[in-house]
Amino acid sequence: MDRLLRAIRDLENSKVRRLVKKRIKEFEANGRKQNTALFKEMCFCILAANFNAERTTQIQRTVGDGFLTLSRPELSRELRELGYRFPNTRASYIFEAQEVKSSLKGILASFDNENVMREWLCENVKGLGYKEASHFLRNIGCKNLAIIDSHIMHLLGDHELIEMPATLTKKRYLEIEEVLRKISQKAGLSLAELDLYLWYMETGKVLK
Repeated sequence: MDRLLRAIRDLENSKVRRLVKKRIKEFEANGRKQNTALFKEMCFCILAANFNAERTTQIQRTVGDGFLTLSRPELSRELRELGYRFPNTRASYIFEAQEVKSSLKGILASFDNENVMREWLCENVKGLGYKEASHFLRNIGCKNLAIIDSHIMHLLGDHELIEMPATLTKKRYLEIEEVLRKISQKAGLSLAELDLYLWYMETGKVLK
């Protein structure tokens, strides 16, 4: 862990710190927006699963309010034309998720902690597993959940902090999240900030 902590400290003393702080402020601002904006951010996270983050951002911008208004076939066609990998399945998830788009802010505000928010999302929004729900909540200002994908697991594996799981079950996800929580505490960072630094180590970018 010490080697990883040194690498994080090096990034904190570089231009990356400013980029991370800027991104965190953007996430906090997202959380103050209304239901439709929150829903479109949820759509981004549904689409981002197993797909390139930068291309997903471009698709989100292009589709825009179409996430709110398009029918399932229309959204599927739009995603296919934009080169999205899973147009039918994810269009179906997004269309079904429209049931919560007008009440999303109130639903999330009714819970007293981020873990309960995540559980509700996983249970009630098809297409959101632990990673995607954590991603969404981080992107609207929550700071205490880990986004565990292959980039993060490989980085932790390279530093001999975890063994790569054959399958990322809920139990294993929570175990790895605790590893990341310990790192964040030692580094004096939130899990949201830590994720951005770790992503930069793997990709050289600070993305949402």
